[in-house]
Amino acid sequence: MIAALGPFFAVDQHAPGSLAEPPWHSMAELVDDPSVLRERITQTRAYLGAVSGQEPDAIEVRVAASVTHLGLVARLISPALAAAVLDNRVPILSLAQLHWQPVLGGAFPLSLPELPPATPDNLVERLQLELLNGPVAAVTRAFEISAHILVGNVASALNGAATAIANAAPTLAEPAHTLTTQLLSTASLRSSHTTDPFRRRSCCLIYRAAPAHNGPLCADCTLDHD
Repeated sequence: MIAALGPFFAVDQHAPGSLAEPPWHSMAELVDDPSVLRERITQTRAYLGAVSGQEPDAIEVRVAASVTHLGLVARLISPALAAAVLDNRVPILSLAQLHWQPVLGGAFPLSLPELPPATPDNLVERLQLELLNGPVAAVTRAFEISAHILVGNVASALNGAATAIANAAPTLAEPAHTLTTQLLSTASLRSSHTTDPFRRRSCCLIYRAAPAHNGPLCADCTLDHD
């Protein structure tokens, strides 16, 4: 059912504690080896340049870094939020337990350890512990760009995942919205956005990847007041 919500929700599963084997990589490489994250940002920079008809050097490094970060946290948050909404399950996660294939252009392949049994209590606290304070926080700390942008990316990824769940399965809209609202109200995220409608207080910078820095703004961007 999770996969039916869209590509950012679809995951493979592996036995807890198993090592990543090619073509899979451990996501821990992103923080354990700085060159891996730098290469990912470099690849994103080249990709953004290619799709906008520009040379990679025309894309600011901070833009590529923000887009890289947003893509990573959105991919981590989406299936975890869906598992909580659908089945009252929260994956027990760490970057070492996450396997991925670092491909570009959409939702990269992701494999999670087998999900634990359903436990409906304390979903918000467990999502904070296992997801936001776990792999999302670890990945975020590795990026050397504005903390204001990074926390906005996390909030945007949460809101985006809830919106995608509601669009794909309207009967899940209310529980997805309730859980996400609670997460966005926690201390680390409450100052990152405004509500009704959701609007982040920072910009992910993707508009600057277009020629002359004149690309479209995201629907939740602080720069869009229309």
